[in-house]
Amino acid sequence: MTIAITGASGALGQLALTALKARAPQADVVALVRDPAKITGTPARAFDYTKPETLAPALNGIDTLVLISSNDFNDRAGQHRAVITAAKAAGVKHLIYTSILKGDASPMILAQDHIATEAAIKASGIPATILRNGWYTENYTGSLKASVEHGALIGASADGRIASAARADYAEAIAVTALDDSHAGKTYELAGDVPHTMADFAAEVSKQTGKAIPFNNLPKDTYAGILQSFGLPEAFAGILADSDDTSARGSLLDESHTLSKLIGRPTTPIAATIKAAL
Repeated sequence: MTIAITGASGALGQLALTALKARAPQADVVALVRDPAKITGTPARAFDYTKPETLAPALNGIDTLVLISSNDFNDRAGQHRAVITAAKAAGVKHLIYTSILKGDASPMILAQDHIATEAAIKASGIPATILRNGWYTENYTGSLKASVEHGALIGASADGRIASAARADYAEAIAVTALDDSHAGKTYELAGDVPHTMADFAAEVSKQTGKAIPFNNLPKDTYAGILQSFGLPEAFAGILADSDDTSARGSLLDESHTLSKLIGRPTTPIAATIKAAL
């Protein structure tokens, strides 16, 4: 069985490659990336979501395809459809897609591309596993040092409970499902074991830094404006603020513990991810 991972040079893709090799050192794995020169230690093929005519040839001989959702918000669903069409033409037997927590029940603007992609996968008829990923804890720790320097965390999630998990936890789920075709036809809602509010998150940051770092909750539009002032494009800032706002009403909460059951261990505590970022 040959397994291919799209976006293999990205943060999640690299961790998925590592997880696959750890669980099955002899597995036949191919990295699909725009620039194969960025990959070492794994066979790599050129693969660009925006060049549909090149995709099917790159999938020749691939049995299981992991479609990691594109981080390009310019017609992301269209890019995904091009990959699904190519997978169908190439005879891929098992497709794994990294979707969003709650799928078509999610109120997030961000969910729309994922909902469209899930529908395209279903229409393709390819046996598929849908990994509906919750938030990565790294979404909050990526700018943590700057937040500590400024003395506060900001957002629009109010006291919403968020079941985030480390990116490596979700990468393990990719490895587990890619190595076992019995997961085909299943949809998994994946999230961290221990939900937290952003006030909880700020308290942990305060504990680890020895500084009083509060969480300042802001109106959605105010938060979006601040994100724009940091240099984010208006549309992307709006998506992030919307995601935060909906999390105040449970969009990022799941208490099924499906992720830890799937990977065979507890998910990574937020304290560990915070420590790694500081």
